[in-house]
Amino acid sequence: MFTGLVTDLGEVTRVVSRGKGRTLTMRTAYDMSAVELGDSIAHDGVCLTVETKGPGWFTVTAGIETLDCTTLGGWKSGRKVHLEQALRMGDRLGGHIVQGHVDGVGHIRSIERRQESVVVWIEAPAELARYMVGKGSVCVDGVSLTVNEVRASAFRVNLVPHTVDHTHLASGVGEPVNLEVDVLARYVERLLTGDREGLTFDRLRELGYGETT
Repeated sequence: MFTGLVTDLGEVTRVVSRGKGRTLTMRTAYDMSAVELGDSIAHDGVCLTVETKGPGWFTVTAGIETLDCTTLGGWKSGRKVHLEQALRMGDRLGGHIVQGHVDGVGHIRSIERRQESVVVWIEAPAELARYMVGKGSVCVDGVSLTVNEVRASAFRVNLVPHTVDHTHLASGVGEPVNLEVDVLARYVERLLTGDREGLTFDRLRELGYGETT
């Protein structure tokens, strides 16, 4: 579990094919003596497991499912990557609840630099756009952001100077980004439209809600 607050801007230093997947070596500023083998670290919002490590570096492996559903398939040496270590009990939840399970890939549609922030419009896949709501939360490349406006399948976020300085989100128009929608929205949808009896208005009336005496 993560919060979407980037704690290191790492760098891919090596990519090696491993069956249908890939093993990536990451350069990091983390104190690797405090990181255990098997620990989870989010990479641009993708939860991956530390397999080997040394001072200033570690390796992770992404399987075919991860490569197909995220931007990892296009990563090469030299790419900057948002890193976040998993939450510990008692840590501050400064962003929002993030699982590190990417739902799909969006694309940066426009970037407008203003004095107080950078305005970024992101095009989301149609199946994810319905989860975007004004003042709701979204995770973009592992960064917890507030959705400020929604237009059809696109949504707007505003990046404050700190976010611009410590992430690569304003890197360029057309860039693909990993998207994870608010997990609470998914649970609500499941309750309302799942295979079991959903909470429809008719069902609520059957249970006695909405009746007047």
